[in-house]
Amino acid sequence: MGLPFKMPTLTIGNLTAKLPIVQGGMGVGISLSGLASAVANEGGIGVISATGIGMLEPDFNQNIKDANERALRREIRKARQLTKGILGVNIMVALTDYLDLIRIAVEEEIDVIFIGAGLPLKVTDSLIPTIGKPVKTKLVPIVSSGRAAKIIFHSWEKNFHHVPDGVVVEGPMAGGHLGFKPEQIDDPDYALEKILPDVIAEIKPYEETYHKKIPVIAAGGIFTGADIYWMFKLGVQGVQMATRFVGTHECDGSKEFKEAYINCKKEDLKIIHSPVGLPGRAIKNRFLEEVSQGKKVPYSCNWHCLRTCDVEHSPYCICVALTNAKKGLLNKGFAFAGANAYLVDKIVSVKELIHSLVEEYKVAAMADPA
Repeated sequence: MGLPFKMPTLTIGNLTAKLPIVQGGMGVGISLSGLASAVANEGGIGVISATGIGMLEPDFNQNIKDANERALRREIRKARQLTKGILGVNIMVALTDYLDLIRIAVEEEIDVIFIGAGLPLKVTDSLIPTIGKPVKTKLVPIVSSGRAAKIIFHSWEKNFHHVPDGVVVEGPMAGGHLGFKPEQIDDPDYALEKILPDVIAEIKPYEETYHKKIPVIAAGGIFTGADIYWMFKLGVQGVQMATRFVGTHECDGSKEFKEAYINCKKEDLKIIHSPVGLPGRAIKNRFLEEVSQGKKVPYSCNWHCLRTCDVEHSPYCICVALTNAKKGLLNKGFAFAGANAYLVDKIVSVKELIHSLVEEYKVAAMADPA
């Protein structure tokens, strides 16, 4: 029997989103309060990216830590003024101040924290002493393998008698930094549909032990409503989409950033070696070509914002490059993007995009003979 023609809801703990769509967090400054609130208003989960969020503050170079915290509080509060829907924050473990940013998000009572770019093994001990009442915020790590899920769940259970409230499983077709070795990215054995069953199997015993449903959210390369439908056929409870939301009026990136998506071709999407030590998928441009040819872009590092960054040997500062891209200065930076970014062909409203995804889901469901 096929899935319902209507998109199901997504429940994370005591939160229920009308649509099972999480808008992926995109730094630096691509998904802030504008995009997140628009997605939340349409029934999905809107997500603010905390990565480099203070880079746009005028005093960032003088007060980096304070600028990040101030900017995150402001964006959460702005989003709250714009929506009554469900809001999340995406925070990278690789950030030097990631525990401080988690504390800020919890103090602001954000609904969900999505934690990626590393194994978050020190998360909950930073939450418990933060406030003297039960923590409202749900914690959802982002993993790329069943092994990563196993490590996180085992560690949290052992040390905190608590397990994550959900899991995002991100495949190698995602944009930005990827949790795979370069040789795994195009290997069919590491495709999203291959790694999903391993993660589902790892968390099932914890659902039984803790008597709660732990939703699995698929991410990486999901572009259409039909993609959403087929992910549900694989046993997930939700999907995360980032690239598709760049092509919206509400996306917080510049017009030039969005046009980079609209104008790119499939062959323009390249895997790069990021200064933070991970492969990443980006849209090829002159900046990246010059860097690949050995050009160095001088910079000073006032604060080691990403713990895994090779500051001494990096040819450029990735946070500066991504901030420039957000501002539209693509001659001084580049745009991260998912493998299907070349399919973005126009700018629409979030409302229009969500409507098309829902309709595409229905068509796929009605066409499925199963």
